[in-house]
Amino acid sequence: MTVIVRDFRPEDAEAVTRVRRASLPFEVMTPESALFEVENANPAKKYRLLVAEKDGELIGTAHVGIAYDATEPGQGFVTPHVHPDHQGNGAGGLLLRVAEEHLGTEGATQVYAWVLKEPRNLAFAEKRGYRPTRPAHFQRLDLAGPLPELPALPPGVELRTAADFEADPRPMFEADAEATSDEPSDIPTDFDDYEDWLSHTWNFPLLDRRLSSVVMVDGEVAAYTAAMTDGGTRYLSGMTGTMRAHRGKGYAKLAKTDSLRRARAAGYTDAFTSNDGENGPMLAINKWFGYEICASEVRHVRTLD
Repeated sequence: MTVIVRDFRPEDAEAVTRVRRASLPFEVMTPESALFEVENANPAKKYRLLVAEKDGELIGTAHVGIAYDATEPGQGFVTPHVHPDHQGNGAGGLLLRVAEEHLGTEGATQVYAWVLKEPRNLAFAEKRGYRPTRPAHFQRLDLAGPLPELPALPPGVELRTAADFEADPRPMFEADAEATSDEPSDIPTDFDDYEDWLSHTWNFPLLDRRLSSVVMVDGEVAAYTAAMTDGGTRYLSGMTGTMRAHRGKGYAKLAKTDSLRRARAAGYTDAFTSNDGENGPMLAINKWFGYEICASEVRHVRTLD
C-alpha cells in the first residue's frame, strides 16, 4: 500500500482528469486541458503537475507553481486533490510536502491553496500551518430550466462573440486585463503581457469562443463572459467582466444571458461558475439567473520557513 509522488506524464492525462472530476465535480477539465497546461506553462511559472500513485494507481494530483505575474515576488500556489475513495492514506500530505519543497527552492515565501469548506479539509490545512484568508462559492445552474429572454438592444449596443475577434484578439485582452485587475484577490497581478495572454488564455483548449459573448457599445467592448466547456454537457463561466465606464447598466447580465442561451442551444445541460465571497455584484447576478451554491472553498496561505 505504498504511496509515491512524481511528475505528470502525458499518458496520465485521462487519470488526472478522472481524479479532478471526482474531487471537484463543479469544475470543467479535460485530458487536453491538462496536457496544455503542462506543455505551455510560462517558464517563469516553474510549473509542475504532481501526481500521487498508490500501488500503481493514480489517486491524487496537485498543480504547483509561482504566480510569476504577481505584483510582489515570492507568491506560490498549490492545491492537492485526492480521489474521494482514497483519502486518508497520506497522499494529500505527501503531495503538499513535495510541492512546498519545490516552491521553496524556486524562491516562494508564501504558498496559497484553496481548501474545500468541509471539516476534514479545513483540519488538514490547519494542521499543516495554513491559515484562512477568503471564501469563494461554486454555483450550478440547470440549463433545462428557464433562462431570461434577450432584451431589445438600445441604439449603439450589439452582441457579438469572442470568435468575432479571432483576427485581432487585442480588444478582448484589454477588456480582460481591466476586469481582472478589479477582481478581489489575495495576489494582485500585473496584467500587461499580451503574448502570454494569447498563449495561456486565448488559446486555452477549454475556451469556447463561439459561446463567449461580448457586449459592444459604439464599437467598443463594454462587457463579456468567457465560456469554458468540456465538449460534452458541462459549461463553466470562466470570467465575466464589465468595463469601468459601463458598470451598472446591466451589460454583464446581457452577456451571460446570451452565452447561457447559446450554451443550451449547443446541447450543454449543466452550467457552473465560481465567485469570490466578496464579489457581491456577481453573486447577485448569478442568483438572479437561478444559480445555486453547490460547494464553498476557503483560500489559505502559509509562510514558508
